[in-house]
Amino acid sequence: MTLDPAYRELVYNIFLMNSYFMRLWSIHSKYLDTEGLVALWREGILAKRVLEGCCKGYVNNPQLLRFRLHDKPATLINAYLYSVFLEAKRRGYNFNHLKIEPIPIYGAVAVMSGQLEYEFYHLLEKLKKCDEEKFKELINLELTDIEPNPVSRLSKAALKSGGG
Repeated sequence: MTLDPAYRELVYNIFLMNSYFMRLWSIHSKYLDTEGLVALWREGILAKRVLEGCCKGYVNNPQLLRFRLHDKPATLINAYLYSVFLEAKRRGYNFNHLKIEPIPIYGAVAVMSGQLEYEFYHLLEKLKKCDEEKFKELINLELTDIEPNPVSRLSKAALKSGGG
């Protein structure tokens, strides 16, 4: 069954906006503190195993919807994790690259600006409590400057309507 791209985007954003789990971020991983980046890697590896059919738990988590709606979910999660791996490498961390396939995919998933704003504010609240230095680094960023994860792109529909 092929879904209309606009419908797929709407469903994806509704599920994401209503999700209380903020483990597979739509915002770029460069905004995360060390703890957040490591948690993202762990959760991403688990999501990869679920999408590849190797794990029975976690299958109904709404965070997986954006990957399931893609034509090749396993390819997309590998690309997502590859971008996380590259951020970890940039910081000098040693994430195990053998757990993923290095697939560069850019802009495959539409994300609305409202989703990025929601996640960014959610992240700021977390950082305020646990990483004051990272919080101070990010607090003055303009919302229009927040970048999505490289596998995502800002939705044209969101740009036309002026919000998410």
